Amino acid sequence: MAKPLVAVVGRPNVGKSTFFNKIAGRRISIVEDTPGVTRDRIYADVEWQGRALTLIDTGGIDIHAEDVFFAQMRRQAEIAIETADVICFFTDGRTGLTDEDRDVANLLRRSGKPVILVVNKIDHISQADRIYEFYELGLGDPMAISAANMMGLGDLLEAICAALPPREEEEADEGHILQLAVVGRPNVGKSSLTNRLLGQDRSMVSDIAGTTRDAIDTLLTTPEGARYNIIDTAGIRRKSQVEDESLEKYSVLRAIAAIQRCDVALLLIDAREGVTEQDARIAGMIQEEGRAAVLIVNKWDAIEKDTGTMETFRKQVYDALKFMGWAPVLFLSAKTGQRVNTVLDACDQVWAQWSKRVPTGVLNDVLTDATTDVQPPSQNGRRLKIYYVTQQSACPPTFVFFVNDEKLMHFAYKRYLENYFRKTFDFTGTPLRFIIREKKKE
Repeated sequence: MAKPLVAVVGRPNVGKSTFFNKIAGRRISIVEDTPGVTRDRIYADVEWQGRALTLIDTGGIDIHAEDVFFAQMRRQAEIAIETADVICFFTDGRTGLTDEDRDVANLLRRSGKPVILVVNKIDHISQADRIYEFYELGLGDPMAISAANMMGLGDLLEAICAALPPREEEEADEGHILQLAVVGRPNVGKSSLTNRLLGQDRSMVSDIAGTTRDAIDTLLTTPEGARYNIIDTAGIRRKSQVEDESLEKYSVLRAIAAIQRCDVALLLIDAREGVTEQDARIAGMIQEEGRAAVLIVNKWDAIEKDTGTMETFRKQVYDALKFMGWAPVLFLSAKTGQRVNTVLDACDQVWAQWSKRVPTGVLNDVLTDATTDVQPPSQNGRRLKIYYVTQQSACPPTFVFFVNDEKLMHFAYKRYLENYFRKTFDFTGTPLRFIIREKKKE
């Protein structure tokens, strides 16, 4: 990855997620005084004194736990350790040095990675002498911090930056790595498509629903130099089909997290079954998270075809997913490889629209044309006036309309403006966000 990775590891409940959230500037990881709350690797891009890096929060490492979830958490933490450039080893200054800390220290020594030993929960300078017993671990000078009270965080970040690889070793100029999440119901061919795109058997494939448990990241570099991170995910079932304490519940959470961190979501639909209610739910997640999307009808080789079969099926997809009418539909067979070569091109195209920015002047010229063609609505003799529009952000494109009275902006007129913007600027494959704000004339 272009940004160096910093893994935050340690036994359960030593304050890793509290630190992660403080540095990320928002509550990403769940924080509770219960071991095992964080089960997966969670990522956040941060910057300190001009140095960009990616923090990885991990579940607590319990070397000897036999519980299936703690074993999964340990595996996730091990993956973070394997991929990290620098490791922050968190311990608890209130509890003191434990056998579990010694176990984790032994694991980290074998990794051969730079390790920064952090003694957390040192909430006052009078407690600073609690760090001395941690010298026993043989991992250098312990750093005393209080993540909850934000004490010592600057010194820790400086130590992290000092331990990072030199800037010239980073792949800073290699461009954006497009994050692609392959999502859908169980057994629709997600792993088969991932393997086809990669040209290797990276993911396990079988006819048994639920074979994929983790969200598996694999970097793909094409001969042209384009780079993609392909995230193969577990099938997302209806909640009624997932037992609360089953491993599959957390596989589903990982799949949902993959949607949240991707640039483009590839939603696979089984051509033999058509669009199901669960497909619509997953599409709703993609829309809600504001991700770019490509709808992929897989197993097209299993469908008997005649003239117009594809267009008829396309219409059925859009009828079932009316709110996703902006997403392109591809028909392919991951099993045979039919039209799989169109997937990455489609991803490039929708990402270009998802990240597009339109100059304010051009936006307002188009807004004038739109309001001239169809006059804004009125209510009780008062007409909606749109003073101007500006693009607030991209990914997804988000526009702010300044109006005289936001209550006069009827949803039908907002939809008309969205369709007009799509017709003018394309925006294929991306949702649009419209924010309405009142601006009183002085």
